[in-house]
Amino acid sequence: MRALNYLASVIVVASVLLTSASTAQIKHEEKSKPSITKAIAVLHPTKGSDVHGVVTFEVVEMRVRVVADLTGLAPGKHGFHIHELGDCSSSDGTAAGGHFNPTGMPHSMPSSDKRHIGDLGNIEADKDGKAHLDYVDHMLTLEDVNSIIGRSVIVHEKEDDLKTQPTGAAGARLACGVIGVAKPAAPEK
Repeated sequence: MRALNYLASVIVVASVLLTSASTAQIKHEEKSKPSITKAIAVLHPTKGSDVHGVVTFEVVEMRVRVVADLTGLAPGKHGFHIHELGDCSSSDGTAAGGHFNPTGMPHSMPSSDKRHIGDLGNIEADKDGKAHLDYVDHMLTLEDVNSIIGRSVIVHEKEDDLKTQPTGAAGARLACGVIGVAKPAAPEK
């Protein structure tokens, strides 16, 4: 009987040690996986448009900084959104689908807590057709189930009115770019 109790104790101890080793290995593997900290979309014009540019997304203090530089726009505001699909293959940009909205919220402004994740509001072009945007978004993420990686950025013909459902009445799609993982910026020394 004593031998059986001893054997059972050895098996329990061995199981605990193996479980601990497996857990430590998993935690080590999780730590060694590179985290996505930067993404980029290079926008190309749709048919009949001259709009092009670059949009970067970079993790800054657990939020995502959005920086966009575009050219070829008519002066004024233009709807600026992340769409659900990373497909810019159609000549009119419609292959990108609708706004990225995995949480089923209404269309709204970027500062709203109840909005499409893809609602980035408007980008404003100057008299020369150049537009720059730089802000930190509280809903975007580059990882997890609501990640924007593999989705697309669309710039629209008109101003997003921030209320018309489901698109903000922003009109035709002028440029499209797929969001991909970018090389992270080098750490400051």
